[in-house]
Amino acid sequence: MSDASHTDAAVRPATFSNPVIPGFHPDPSVCRVGDDYYVVCSSFEYFPGVPVFHSRDLVNWTQIGNALDRPSQLRLSDAPSSGGIYAPTLRHHDGRFRLIVTHVSDGGTMLFTASDPAGPWSDPVRLPGVPGIDPDLAWDEDGACWCTVAGVSQIRIDPDTGGAFGTPHRLWSGAPDAKAPEAPHLYRIGDYWYLLIAEGGTERCHGVSIARGRTPDGPFEPCPANPVLTHRGTDHPVQNTGHADLVQGPDGSWWMVLLGVRPGGGTPGWHVLGRETFLTPVTWVDDWPVVAAVTTEPPAPPWPLVPGPAEPVRDDFAPGGLRPQWISVRDRPAEHCTTGERAGWLTLRARGSSLDERDVVFVGRRQQHPACRARALIDPAQGHGGLAVRLDERHHYGIEALDGEVRVISRVGPVRAVVASRTVPAGPVTLAVRIAVAPQQDSRSGPDVLTLGVEDPDGAFTALADLDGRYLSTEVAGGFTGRVIGLYAASGTVRFDWFDYEPLLV
Repeated sequence: MSDASHTDAAVRPATFSNPVIPGFHPDPSVCRVGDDYYVVCSSFEYFPGVPVFHSRDLVNWTQIGNALDRPSQLRLSDAPSSGGIYAPTLRHHDGRFRLIVTHVSDGGTMLFTASDPAGPWSDPVRLPGVPGIDPDLAWDEDGACWCTVAGVSQIRIDPDTGGAFGTPHRLWSGAPDAKAPEAPHLYRIGDYWYLLIAEGGTERCHGVSIARGRTPDGPFEPCPANPVLTHRGTDHPVQNTGHADLVQGPDGSWWMVLLGVRPGGGTPGWHVLGRETFLTPVTWVDDWPVVAAVTTEPPAPPWPLVPGPAEPVRDDFAPGGLRPQWISVRDRPAEHCTTGERAGWLTLRARGSSLDERDVVFVGRRQQHPACRARALIDPAQGHGGLAVRLDERHHYGIEALDGEVRVISRVGPVRAVVASRTVPAGPVTLAVRIAVAPQQDSRSGPDVLTLGVEDPDGAFTALADLDGRYLSTEVAGGFTGRVIGLYAASGTVRFDWFDYEPLLV
């Protein structure tokens, strides 16, 4: 084999890993501008909101920012868990990026603009004439802007002022009596306007359907093969497939980004990472899309793959602010969270008393791997806090340090308990959580086991508690988010020298 063949094989592997954006990254919307691709996702009660990703190949994605990173853009003080920001749509028109979202806890539909998707993004333009959730944007040949929302209904808008022309009119809502027609996206492809929607609800019956018409406001005829994608009624390892968006690849082929989950444990399983972003190819037959089933190791696309920079295991909290992967619960005031007070340390000042509180001071990152390890060095000399795995205020596990003691806290529904404790030498201590896929994958076992403990300076790990992961799953807790692993302050001032996150082999 020639050197050229070796090089080609190196950049064109036989398969790629799905999901392409793992962890709690639901409701993906994709936008292509030249050779660049961008994806945004829902963020719910977390701040900053709406993570933004970039790719050159649709497979490898790098987070380049968060669109809503200022209090003037995003107020979440009244947002319950799984409230806040729902289902953004990202589009590029007339040289500007436009992002439309629903803030279900603060005034409904909002539109933001930017010249660079990495930011900064504008303050919001509110659209009081656009009801409901899941807004979409599309422009026709005359420059008119159409906004389509869950339901499915549509209204023409002025995206610069937020004004609406007339009242919403109903379009097509999927199969007769279909549950929860939502996530509409409207496209002009060839001779038709296509209306892509999700239906069946966001759980095991989720699916994707499509209709087409000659004009953007209909009428629309449904595809005879609807739903064009669903895994309902199967034992497929990827479930809840839906909320999709279409995009062309570098070679002109068509692809679909969508959300799905990877349930673990027995049937029907528990998903703990949240709804993740998957990629699957699309072909066209008789002007209708044919969507491939979503697999975890699909064939690689026929163009060279361009991996982004590797994410470092350790964050040393350099001054200048946190990396975009870090998110907080509802807000992140500088007086409660800073990397500039002590060089190379993250300083958290408590507000509230525990992870049970809505205003907990918490910074975390999404759990993205079924098996992983997180560690942090904490100095609890002036307060206490720790390392936690959070789903919401009522479902979380944590290990926290006081000066001279560590303890493991479990909160499941109404029950909060200290499940283990031990003394440690005064001063900084390394806290750790190891998440392992449960060895027994049947109805009697949860999807994984969370082991919380401490590490000695020489790296020796002492486990204090093994906790069942099913209680930090969406099937138990409800809601629309996934696990976030992070650091918190429960009283006074606590400082963290570093934080590690790394996947482990399953």
